Amino acid sequence: MGPGLLESAYAQCLAHELSEAGIPFELERPVPVSYKGKRLDCGFRADIMVDDSLIVELKSVQELLPIHEAQLLTYMRLAEVRIGLLMNFNVRMFKDGLKRMVL
Repeated sequence: MGPGLLESAYAQCLAHELSEAGIPFELERPVPVSYKGKRLDCGFRADIMVDDSLIVELKSVQELLPIHEAQLLTYMRLAEVRIGLLMNFNVRMFKDGLKRMVL
């Protein structure tokens, strides 16, 4: 699709591709926060959860910043998922906007 679209457009395109490939996923999957033994619904939603084992965080920004990485790592810890992908679509070469993270 190229750079310049909103994250939601890229999410729908990626969802289509995952669906076509028969890969189980969930868009905007709610993930609760546990705080002092209480489960709180804080509105956190993983952009895409793939097969309950991978969080994909989508961005359409000028450049990925450390805060984006920290955000994904926090989401991974909360969801108890070890692997995450940070995907920035606002780049000329997609490989330059892709970062794999592991807890």
